[in-house]
Amino acid sequence: MNTVFHMIDGAPDPVAPFSHAVEADGWVFVTGQMPFTGTAVDEPYPEGIAAQTRQVMLNLQTVLAGCGLGLEHVLQARVYLLHFDEDYAAMNAVYASFFAPGRRPARTCVGVSGLAKGARIEIDFVARRPGAA
Repeated sequence: MNTVFHMIDGAPDPVAPFSHAVEADGWVFVTGQMPFTGTAVDEPYPEGIAAQTRQVMLNLQTVLAGCGLGLEHVLQARVYLLHFDEDYAAMNAVYASFFAPGRRPARTCVGVSGLAKGARIEIDFVARRPGAA
């Protein structure tokens, strides 16, 4: 098995010891992204769940692009919400806007008791490289 550990220029710096993405046999596992607006992990987050969701999705797109992929290659997503009941509807509205209807990845969304650096949301992806056997 050929494994590639991706660190992507322009993506937010890791908040812990991890790669932005790990690829094996065409499968690309994208580490959960936080709503950092730049690359430094001490930058403030945008206000509110809609803005944080949008920023997380933009950060995920940066990582995917660094791997030569896009949202159309995403097969599965996991969403972690700090304030599940309060943020679920607004998060869904923003999240849905990034995917074409009928082409949305499988997804799990869970409420959590805490996220790194006080974020309200984190999302990770599993993608598949086109043409992978």
